[in-house]
Amino acid sequence: MKSKSAPKAYPETIAIVGLGYIGLPTAVMLASRGTQVIGVDVNTATVARVARGELPFYEPGLAAALSGVVAQGRLTATTEMPEAAVYIIAVPTPITADYAADMSYVEAVVEEIGPRLRRGALVIVESTSPPGTTESVSRRLGELRPDLRMPHVGEAIPDVFVAHCPETVLPGRIVVEMITNDRVIGGVTRECAEKAAEVYRVFCEGEIHLIDDAASAEMIKLVENAYRDVNIAFANELSMTCDALGLDVWRVVELANTHPRVNILKPGPGVGGHCIAVDPWFIVGAAPGLARLIRMAREVNDRKTHYVAEEIVRIASRFKDPVILCLGLTYKANVDDLRESPAVEVVAELAQALPDNRFLACDPMINELPRDLKPYGNVRFCESASKSITEADVVVLLVDHDVYRGYTNHRLAGRALYDTRGVWR
Repeated sequence: MKSKSAPKAYPETIAIVGLGYIGLPTAVMLASRGTQVIGVDVNTATVARVARGELPFYEPGLAAALSGVVAQGRLTATTEMPEAAVYIIAVPTPITADYAADMSYVEAVVEEIGPRLRRGALVIVESTSPPGTTESVSRRLGELRPDLRMPHVGEAIPDVFVAHCPETVLPGRIVVEMITNDRVIGGVTRECAEKAAEVYRVFCEGEIHLIDDAASAEMIKLVENAYRDVNIAFANELSMTCDALGLDVWRVVELANTHPRVNILKPGPGVGGHCIAVDPWFIVGAAPGLARLIRMAREVNDRKTHYVAEEIVRIASRFKDPVILCLGLTYKANVDDLRESPAVEVVAELAQALPDNRFLACDPMINELPRDLKPYGNVRFCESASKSITEADVVVLLVDHDVYRGYTNHRLAGRALYDTRGVWR
């Protein structure tokens, strides 16, 4: 169904639990339309910054909007779970060491929400989740509140509505895509989906697709990211194959893509970010004997990071005590997001493999060495890549930030280069 023109505000208070890359922009979108929003997070530093109207991460177009809604009193922030008419759960869902979905953050939020629910409340799970999670939330809320009828019972209009609405935005374009992208909303019942749609119609101008099946909505988000992961794995496997055959993978891909039905993606040093590097494992976990291609794609993309590190070690072996400069640490270009960053993993592997060598790490989007690299005494963060190039024997491009695209052959002359993004061809 087509989204109607957005109302000025949702009529009741909305609590958004988790003020990260999705929760905070969602809070700002709702508050900017006049809705009263309470942001909740366990991180006291994040809550303090949001309460002052300060953006705790980089995202184009969001900082001014945040300061505006905080100044107007439309968005407040707290570490305590409030009473609200609507709860949107936007907390992390990472994977464990054995690639299982870690749902402990969602479960902890549900435990806190349960005692505060009142008749007519709406709970929306926006956190990316394995199929069946939203119905499990409904069942647990029913255990916590036996006085309220939950939708999974399916007998009549419930006292509490529970739905899943996954996000599909791209870091660096969150503000635009949160408004313009289509949304899929799956309710435990049809009434739950319709209730949740009323919230997203406040700011969503894309089409809102309603389904009375929360598990399908959960699966749709996972499928979107698994599809991309499989295609990236093809490109990454192709790059390693071309290396073994002495071929230029960038030229192979470029000319193969002249075919009208071929669109090979560009290879890279691996796959990062909270979504593509994580979500496919949820499908594998749900059907481990069947999701073989999805599992293999994840293994290929994880392997690519190790392969890149091994190639850099091989190049460095040509020198005596080389200084190695690594350009880019975030998981993708032009964002400050370090989650699941293959660049960070590459540098960590290099620091371990070559403990007597000196590594310089630069990234224009961050101002200090990432936490995962601080234990390595042979890695130093450098603010100026231009100055660092003069010290380096080997220059490695791990992230294609715009600033690195302008580096000329003259600037890089005399150094061994390893370009994982095909920028300096």
